[in-house]
Amino acid sequence: MNKTELDKNMLKKCSEIIEQLRNTCPLTHCITNYVTINDCANAVLAIGGSPSMANEAPEIKEFVEIAGATVINMGTLLEDQIEPMKIAATHTKKTGTPLVLDPVAVGVTQLRNDVTVDLIEQSSVSVIRGNMSEIKAIAKLFNIITESVMAKGVDVADSDVIGEDNIQENASIVKNIAKKLDTVIAVSGPVDIISDGKVVYIIDNGDAVMSKITGSGCMLTCVIGSFTAVTNPLEAALIGSLSMAIAGEKAKDKMELNDEGSGSFRTYLIDELYKMNKNSIIEYGKLYKLKEEN
Repeated sequence: MNKTELDKNMLKKCSEIIEQLRNTCPLTHCITNYVTINDCANAVLAIGGSPSMANEAPEIKEFVEIAGATVINMGTLLEDQIEPMKIAATHTKKTGTPLVLDPVAVGVTQLRNDVTVDLIEQSSVSVIRGNMSEIKAIAKLFNIITESVMAKGVDVADSDVIGEDNIQENASIVKNIAKKLDTVIAVSGPVDIISDGKVVYIIDNGDAVMSKITGSGCMLTCVIGSFTAVTNPLEAALIGSLSMAIAGEKAKDKMELNDEGSGSFRTYLIDELYKMNKNSIIEYGKLYKLKEEN
């Protein structure tokens, strides 16, 4: 695959979805982890959604029915969260509610592997968002690839960090997984790779300091979830990833300008999500569509 010039048409299309989200303010139902739950709720609010963080099994179906989208994040995977996750996954399929899955640390334990497979098989998941190690682990669980995956806890394995030397290979893998699972795969890293199994996009925004705070990936997943309530899964993954990556760049600039650290960056990141608009996407977005090599 070869990187082409900026996809200005898709950038423009994605940029307009922000106002659509804010005018609609859809309920984004998040079953997420206790480490980052507050930041996730604030990220959804900042981008223009309305978060609900309901985790109790008896009310899950009702929240799925009224929500514009449901997000499942397996970060802490408490025993009493597994049943609500499965109820939500099954019910989103019945109601047609968009579902975004963040399979945190899949590939690390058998429990996470089993729950991930169950959630995907029981639902019609709209977007799977993770790092490259997590996405490869899912591919191995579904016999899409055979290579061993060496996940490093919740972080990406060093060998799976996306860079110029392996972007073409990883893009092909992501496209194949998206096609086989009939979903959108959104891989986050130094370069983001997003595919619906037909086309592949890369986003070359963001900053390394985003990995120095807990929850940036969790926030991204919830932001993508909000966007799935107002547009198709591919565009939701693109505009969600662009918004978070550009916010990260701008937050880093402000942190450095004020000679501050990661605590301030965390606050600025949400500030920049709140300030995100279509002009920011057009001006700063580095979105490329990849084309097949001859």
